[in-house]
Amino acid sequence: MITVEDKGDLRIVTIDRQDKANSLTAEMLEQLAIAAEGATDKHAFVLTGAGKVFSAGADLDAAKAGLAVSPLWERLSGAIAALPGLTIAALNGTVAGGAMGMVLACDLRVATPSTKVFYPVMKLGFLPQPSDPKRLAAIAGPSRAKMILMAGQKITAQEAQVWGLIDKIVEPEELMATVDDLTADVLAAKIDHVQGIKQLI
Repeated sequence: MITVEDKGDLRIVTIDRQDKANSLTAEMLEQLAIAAEGATDKHAFVLTGAGKVFSAGADLDAAKAGLAVSPLWERLSGAIAALPGLTIAALNGTVAGGAMGMVLACDLRVATPSTKVFYPVMKLGFLPQPSDPKRLAAIAGPSRAKMILMAGQKITAQEAQVWGLIDKIVEPEELMATVDDLTADVLAAKIDHVQGIKQLI
């Protein structure tokens, strides 16, 4: 349900559980974390989903069984945030709940026009993972973070782009071509040069 494809210095990781809206189990989270932890030598790391949804977040049965408070979420987002290369979330569709953590940890977020962003922790009675509100507030601002986390708002791709939460909106058939364009320069550079510029930012 998690596929990892290495194209030289580019690693593409795809969530593929389309019959369950790409919702995440503990096993899938661990596979995602391992994929990120093993990409420290890659110039670019891309997360995407199969089908029309990026991820609905935690599998609801697994969440009720304890996945909602698992340290695997922080392990995954921390591993992505620590990568020296350019990290991109290629959102083929809606991202919800705990899946937001890995998306917020990426350097860039590209989305299709139908993408929506929401994180219904208030309604579900869970706390977000500790780093998620901080990253969300740093990108979109504290008030907008509260709109999502406390007021439970579903944000369209167009509105999220205005907020700075999404960097580019492209048609579904252009999503991976856009990723190729965004990663072209880092893939042509040396990893220490890529890391050097990222650290300066």
